[in-house]
Amino acid sequence: MNRTTQSLIAVVVALGAVTGFAAFGGTDGTDDGGTKAAARLPVERTSLLCPVPSSSDLAETSYTAFTPKAGGAAATGKAELLPVSKALTDAAKENDKKAKPFLTQKTPGEPVAGEESGAEAPALIGTADGGLAPGWTVQQTTTYAAGSGRGMHGTNCTAPDTDFWFPGASTAKDRSDYIHLTNPDDSAAVIDVELFGPDGEVTSAVGDSIQVQPHSSVPVLLSTLADKAYTNLTMHVTARSGRVAAAVQSSDEKLGGDWLPASTDPADSLVLPGIPKDATSVRLVAYAPGAQDADLKVQLASPTGTITPAGNESLHVKSGMTAAVDLGDVTKGEAGSLLLSPTDTPVPVVAALRVTRGKGGKQETAFIPATSEVGSRATVAGNGAKGSTLSLVAPEKSARVKVTASAGTEGGSPATKTYTVKGGTTLEIPDPPKPAGLKGTYALTLEPVSGGPVHAARTLALPESGIPMFTVQTLPDDRGTVAVPKAERDLAVLQK
Repeated sequence: MNRTTQSLIAVVVALGAVTGFAAFGGTDGTDDGGTKAAARLPVERTSLLCPVPSSSDLAETSYTAFTPKAGGAAATGKAELLPVSKALTDAAKENDKKAKPFLTQKTPGEPVAGEESGAEAPALIGTADGGLAPGWTVQQTTTYAAGSGRGMHGTNCTAPDTDFWFPGASTAKDRSDYIHLTNPDDSAAVIDVELFGPDGEVTSAVGDSIQVQPHSSVPVLLSTLADKAYTNLTMHVTARSGRVAAAVQSSDEKLGGDWLPASTDPADSLVLPGIPKDATSVRLVAYAPGAQDADLKVQLASPTGTITPAGNESLHVKSGMTAAVDLGDVTKGEAGSLLLSPTDTPVPVVAALRVTRGKGGKQETAFIPATSEVGSRATVAGNGAKGSTLSLVAPEKSARVKVTASAGTEGGSPATKTYTVKGGTTLEIPDPPKPAGLKGTYALTLEPVSGGPVHAARTLALPESGIPMFTVQTLPDDRGTVAVPKAERDLAVLQK
C-alpha cells in the first residue's frame, strides 16, 4: 500500500471521528453514477443548549429529555444537562471531574424530567453520547401567571450553530424581545446581530462583535440594537468566530409571550405548520435576504384542502426588507398550516407567524417559524395527559405517518398509531397516542411510512384564569443519522 493510499485512509478515518460515527458499514446501495452510496450511521455524540428560561420570581420551568430507541445505535451511553456557568466549569476542571448534572438520562426510550423555580434558573448545556445521541431532544417549558410575558413559554433546546434567521422579532414599545446567545465551547464566540425593518437594515453599532465568553449565556435586549421602535423585524445572527445557540424570548405587556425559534434556512417554498383552530389573529412576517424581490403565493392547508385566504392571496417581499401582513382569524375555526410558494421566479425567503388566541385582556401569543420536513424521524418531549395537540401537514401528496408515544417519566408503556394525511391538507390530532398507564410526561416520535413529505408541530395548552396559555414547537428531522461516504472505489483506483 503506497503512502497516498495510507493518507486517504487517514483522512477518511478522521472524518468519521469528527462527524461522530463508527468506521465503515451500512447499506451497499449505489448512487446514479454507479459509485457506492453513502451509508447512514447513527451519530455518536450530540449537544443541545437551553436558554435562561426567565427573570421572573414567579416562573416555574420544567425540562424533559428523551432519546427514541434506534436500530444500529450503540447499546450504552449517557446524556446530561449541566448549568452553563464558567465558575462551575472552572471548578470542575480544577477538581478533575464534572460539575453536578441538573438532569441525567441513561436509557433510550425512557424520558427523564426535572424542574426549576424562580429567576435563578441558569442556561443549560447538554451532551449525549453513544445510544443516547441519535435523536436526543430536550423540551423546556416555563409558565408564569403574572407580569409582562405572562403565559406559557416553550422551546426545544437547540444545537449550537453559526447562522440564524428570526423573522417576527420586534422592538415595539409594548414588546421586550431578548436574543439569548449561549456559548458551549472553551473559547469565546464573536457574534454579529443585524436587524431589518420595512425599509432595510436598522441595526445600531451595538450589534457588531458581541462577545460571548466560554461556557456562558448573554441576553441582549433588541431595542438596544435598533435606531427606533419597529413592530415587525427580521433578525440575522452570525458568528464571526466560534458558535452559539440562539433563541429569542418575546414578552408583551398585554398579549403574553413565548420563545421565537429560528426559521429554517432561506428557501423559495416554506411550510409553517400547526396554526390552532381557535386562533383569533395570525400575523405573517417574511424577509428576502438575496438581491431579488420575492413574490409569494399565500395558501392555507386546511383539514379539507388547500385554500387561498381572501384578500391575502399573495405577498410582495422587497429585497433586504421585512414584509408583514395580518391574516386575522385565517383558520375560521379549523386547524391549518400556511404554505408559501413563488408566484413566478423562485427567490429564497425566511418567514414566521405570530399566533394569538383569546380576546380582550385574556390573550396569549406563540410563534411558528417556517420549518423543514419531518424527514426520517422527529421527536417532541414534554407532553402531558392533557393539553397536547399534534398537527401534520402534507403540502404535496398524501402521506402516512407512524406516531409513537414513549413511556412516561414516572411510568407507562409505549403506544403507537399510524395516521394518513391527505395531500394539501392539515390533520389535527387533538388526542395523540398516550402511554398505557401514563405517569408524568412523555415524548411523541414521528416516522413517515410512505408518501410525500410531512411537516409537523405540537401545541401545548394550559389554560389558567381564563387565559388560553399555549406554546407551539415545530418538529424538523432529528438528524439522528448522518451520511458517511464509501471510499472503497477511490482506494482501489489509488492502489493501481
